[in-house]
Amino acid sequence: MSSNLNSVLMIRPSSFRRNSETATNNYFQNEILNLNNDSILKKATLEFDKLVLKIKGCGIKVFVFQDDLTYDTPDSIYPNNWITFHTNKRIALYPMFAKNRRHERNEKVLEFLEKNKIYINDLVDYSSAEKKEMFLEGTGSMVFDRINKKAYCSLSERTNEDLIFEFCNDFEYMPIIFNAFQDHEKIRKPIYHTNVMMCLAENYSIICLDAIDKKEEREMVIKSLKDDNKEIITISENQLNFFTGNMIELKNGDESFLCMSTKAHSSLDNNQLKKLRSYSKLIHSSVDTIEKCGGGSVRCMITEIFN
Repeated sequence: MSSNLNSVLMIRPSSFRRNSETATNNYFQNEILNLNNDSILKKATLEFDKLVLKIKGCGIKVFVFQDDLTYDTPDSIYPNNWITFHTNKRIALYPMFAKNRRHERNEKVLEFLEKNKIYINDLVDYSSAEKKEMFLEGTGSMVFDRINKKAYCSLSERTNEDLIFEFCNDFEYMPIIFNAFQDHEKIRKPIYHTNVMMCLAENYSIICLDAIDKKEEREMVIKSLKDDNKEIITISENQLNFFTGNMIELKNGDESFLCMSTKAHSSLDNNQLKKLRSYSKLIHSSVDTIEKCGGGSVRCMITEIFN
């Protein structure tokens, strides 16, 4: 997180449901059997709107783009996977694992931002890697420490090591690469996105160290965080299932806000809450439908804009 955050981009969905194409390796997704797709969309949109209001209430500018029905994009509510914004008006576009998510890379979004005076001088497009079945899904795959120029990356089908190095070379980041796992049907499976198991704020980190099975990799991550004087606030694998790792620090001047879902907030114990509140004001909003069907939470819904 960096103090020069100006605003955030969020995509209001036109269609939302459990995406069967992403469910192959996102083990957080579930069916809601008693609701049809129209009802799911209605509930998800209400959750989205309430979250937007809470973020705006922190004094942070939110650019809301209303998705249209040009394509069937059931996961468009998660724009952080296909676009990231960087200083000097640079952006990156990313290759997506699910074919129906590739339509989310939408020029209309860039035109919408330009109309709102968010200008782009340099666009780095990695999406051609899809032809080689290589993927890197934005700040799902990479958790950025923008101050210390590090990218924490857990390898998976959606996070390709060669592409990590390519990105880090282009944007001058140091890659911190490891493997993180979760229990699924009594088998250790790779966690699909790094931002599900860790969050980085300016002065602290929230991380499920138990998900990093290899001791040497776990120690490497701990050392990197300690080298940058970040307090390490650990969460359990059970808490990870409540999207407790899927949080995001947003700043309004010097004031820090930690945004999360109500489910994630409810899973925190008193000691964790005390530590987090010593750094940030905690903001939470219920996104139960979005989490259950989409397999992603509040952090996935927010794309930071830096000028």
